[in-house]
This record gives sequence, C-alpha cells and structure tokens, in this order.
Amino acid sequence: MTEGRNFPPGFWWGAATSAYQIEGAPEADGRTRSIWDTFSHTPGRVRDGDTGDVAVEHYTRWEADLDLMAGLGLNAYRFSVSWPRVQPGGRGPANPAGLAFYDRLVDGLLERGISPLVTLYHWDLPQALEDAGGWAARDTAERFAEYARLTFDALGDRVATWTTLNEPWCSAFLGYASGDHAPGRREPAAAVRAVHHLLLGHGLAVRAMRAASPSHQLGITLNLFPVAAASAGAADTDAARRIDGLHNRLFLDPVLLGRYPADVLGDLAAVSDFAHVRDGDLDTISAPIDLLGVNYYHRHKVAAGEGSDNADVRGRTGLYPGSGDVRFVASGRPTTSMGWEVDASGLLELLVHLHVAYPPVALAVTENGAAFDDRPGDDGRVRDPDRVRFLDDHLRAAHRAIERGVDLRGYFAWSLLDNFEWAEGYSKRFGMVYVDYATQRRTLKDSARYYAETIARGGLNGRPA
Repeated sequence: MTEGRNFPPGFWWGAATSAYQIEGAPEADGRTRSIWDTFSHTPGRVRDGDTGDVAVEHYTRWEADLDLMAGLGLNAYRFSVSWPRVQPGGRGPANPAGLAFYDRLVDGLLERGISPLVTLYHWDLPQALEDAGGWAARDTAERFAEYARLTFDALGDRVATWTTLNEPWCSAFLGYASGDHAPGRREPAAAVRAVHHLLLGHGLAVRAMRAASPSHQLGITLNLFPVAAASAGAADTDAARRIDGLHNRLFLDPVLLGRYPADVLGDLAAVSDFAHVRDGDLDTISAPIDLLGVNYYHRHKVAAGEGSDNADVRGRTGLYPGSGDVRFVASGRPTTSMGWEVDASGLLELLVHLHVAYPPVALAVTENGAAFDDRPGDDGRVRDPDRVRFLDDHLRAAHRAIERGVDLRGYFAWSLLDNFEWAEGYSKRFGMVYVDYATQRRTLKDSARYYAETIARGGLNGRPA
C-alpha cells in the first residue's frame, strides 16, 4: 500500500440504493401507491413504459443482496424507506407489516457487520398526500415529520445515522417545475413552495427525532454541482451565479446558515413572493445537523443565451424558474450514457468549498457513480472499465479532500445494483452489480471487484489497468 492513500479508520465504504428503484412488490403487505407508481403508469412519462412494479425484486431477494454486500466487504449501506409502505396514505399509525421488512433488513445488515444508514425520503411521496397538494402544501411537511418519528421509533434502536431527504432539488424542480419526474407538474410557483416545504419537513423531522434521542447522527442529502461561467463576461458570470443559487445555495444556506440567499429571492421574485415562509420556519430548517450528505455526478458550465429556456445537458427545460435565459455548455470531456461529463475534480472542488464556506459539519459522499451501456461478454463477465476509472478517479478526489482537512466520513457508490432509473426506466445502468431483468440474476461487474479490492486495502493503490 502506497503511504498516504489510506482512508481514515472507521471510514464508511458503502453503496446506496433507493426503495422505489429496487424493491418492487408495490402492493405487498399493505403498501399503497406513491407518486412514482402513478407517474410511471401514466403513458409517455417513463421511457419504454417501464415501471417500478418489479424493479429488481429486492423486497423478496434482500437476503441474497445483503450477502452480495458482505462479499464486497461493504461496512455501510445507505437505503431509503418507502413512505407508503410504512405509513399507507401518508398519515395515521405505522403499518406493522411494512415496518417488518425494514426490521429484517436492518437486522440482516447488522448480522453481516454492515452499518445501516437510513434515508427517510427518496421521492416516493404517498399519492394521497399529492392529491391533497403534495410538497406545494405546507401540511405535507407536518406529515413527513410524523412519518419520520414513526420510522425512527421503530428502527432507531439499531440505526445510528439518519438523513431526512434525498435531493430535494430534484423533488421540487424536476417534480413541480419541469414535470420530468413525479408528480409531473409544471408549476414554477408550486416548485418554489415545494422547496420550502421540503426543507421545513427536514427541520421538523430533525426536531422530532432529536426529541426522541439526542445521540443519533441526523442530516440531509443534497445533490450539489460546482457551477462555472463559460466566459469571464458579466452576462455569463451572472448566469453562473443564478444557477449556483438555484441549485446549491437555495438549499445549503437555509440548512446551514438559517437564511435564504437574498440574490436568489430576487431572482425568483417574478415567480414567488415567498409569502409561504412563516416566522420561525428558518430556525426550524437550520436546526443543527451532524452530517451533510453530498451527491455528486458532474459539473455545470453555463452561459447567458436568449431563448434557451434553461435546457440542461439532457435537453430538459423549465428546471430553473426565473433563469430561462441560461444555457448549459459542454466542456468536451467524456460523458456517461446519461450525457453527463466526467470530471472528478469537481468533487474535490465541491468538498473543499463546503469545508471552507460553511460552518463545520461532517460530510459523506452519499452518491457518486456513472451509467454506462454494460453488457456481459461471451464468458459472462461484465467488463466496465469506464466505471472502474470513474470510481478510482472520484475516490482519489475524495482522498485529496481529506488531505486538505475536509471531515469526510464515507463514500457510497451509486449504485449497488442496476435498477429502475426513474424517467429513464431500465435503459440506464448505474450498478456495480449487473442485473438480468428477465431472470433477476445478479453478476458482479469488474467495477464491483475493483471496489471490493479497494475496500480490502483500505485505500488506493496504483491506477487500475
């Protein structure tokens, strides 16, 4: 082992998944519909008409999947709890049969020496709550806190680390502004309200869990992007400021600083007057957290450009209300099958920025990964050298961040398994484990073998071949 490339003792070597993407069994044991059940069953919403009805059958294959994790040497696993499985309809008492699945899952992880990290919300809002207004309605934040406490009371004796929301930017802007994700609404003002109510739900949930136990690690997971201007010109520089504000600071500042950034409020003035923000809300949202989860996939490079309707690198429009004249610019780097440019230096930049610009908080890379067009060879082996390189480059960036003083507690590869990739259906494969969807057979890709070897060493060695 080359000196200086070991990760700290106790570092989380993990992988991550989410409930709707892997579980299947949408009606088992009292589970009710979520917004993703409705969305995926609406013609034209998901590529090829795919749904999460079957996914990768983790609900019934969980023990074998835990054995896979143990075989890779993972010491941590980040998974999400299905809200409509635990609390059908989004209100009222917990569903014992639904909770029992997560009881078994947590116990199985602990038996294998794997620490469970729970994400309470990974986009599967009970449809009944969306029918009542969804995240655009304040009541949903209250309901989320109630659900959080029910789940915490059931699992908190064995789960030490909890995050409330996964990527609230996606929930708000993909769900309520562009309509590319569930619930599929194109209402910019509702999206701005959803931002606040998601963050308020986070704060209320932290308060509820903290009241039950002051010793647990509590946090939130944000998808963050370094944003650069395409030129030094004033218009491009302002475009970068606006996208950074809407994607990053609109979430970081309330949680870590207790305020919304004034410039972003100005950018959104034509969309919302923020009358939905009540006295005391920001105090609730900024309740101290122990961990900030960082999901990183790529950077943004932006320029001012009339008539672009802020189309992102995948051509989706309407994502950034109030900034419709911003266009996203390619930098010429290699891309994944999602069209995202690969740039591990952005992870280092992001982690160091969070360390320097915000009050001290422990960080974890809670998602990092890439989709490529993986196929088994004639010998059955799944060779994915691009993903191996991706993981190695990003782990090196994470290690450099630690060397610069960043309090980085862990790294969770996205994803453990190929799975349902939201509006892309089953067309994009992020997993380190290949899933034959016809048979549900799991096959380790070369990236899984690389990751297992890295974990066994406790760090990085020479560059992979």
